[in-house]
Amino acid sequence: MSTAPRIVVHRDKELMARAAAARLITRIVDAQAARGSASVVLTGGRNGNGLLAALAASPARDAVDWSRLDLWWGDERFLPDGHPERNVTQAREALLDAVGLDPARVHPMPAADGTYEDADEAAAAYAAELAAAARPEDHGAVPSFDVLLLGVGPDTHVASLFPELPGVRETERTVIGVHGAPKPPPTRISLTLPAIRAAREVWLLAAGEDKASAVALALSGAGEIQAPAAGAYGRTRTLWLLDQPAAAQLPRDLYPPASP
Repeated sequence: MSTAPRIVVHRDKELMARAAAARLITRIVDAQAARGSASVVLTGGRNGNGLLAALAASPARDAVDWSRLDLWWGDERFLPDGHPERNVTQAREALLDAVGLDPARVHPMPAADGTYEDADEAAAAYAAELAAAARPEDHGAVPSFDVLLLGVGPDTHVASLFPELPGVRETERTVIGVHGAPKPPPTRISLTLPAIRAAREVWLLAAGEDKASAVALALSGAGEIQAPAAGAYGRTRTLWLLDQPAAAQLPRDLYPPASP
């Protein structure tokens, strides 16, 4: 069942990144206090990496027990390991190499290194890894992620689920290979909407005036086939974290005043 989204608008993208990082630290600490560990699904792109860089710079990051954090990814470019365009490569540079993670609890999507014949086979392997991590209380084929982060593209895509492409219509599988993506590289791996919706909280990040029309469309009641971001929501909470330019086309009564 969809949760009504909460919209939070910040003055600019830098403030948005710092506020989102602070919010994420609090959420991880709370989850670790409640259950002993936490799980987060990371996103790439400028806003996802901006959040990770802000988290790395935050003195409060030491409140997190990084060794008790599971990290997953929402999507990945099917490129060789270590490629600079891979989300995991950028995440390591922005944050992961600077904190004390348990390597066994970091779950990057497979690389194009010859282990798997193609992105579809690699996606199936990642789906199996997610299923193995799911506990009975998760009631599904993926863990109940505490927070799943998504960047919103100018075309309303989230993860590597693009408008009108087959991936956004997937209802059974949790991870798919994506072929012919409209932005390079064309071959990717992505969580599907059913996997995204298994998360306790889904946070959608958008900054910049080039995202304004996508944000307005996704929050206007558009269908998920035409606007995949509209179909991304959490079981208990859905947060849209925006800067003022990205919120420019939203009706003003949808959100409270921007933070200073």
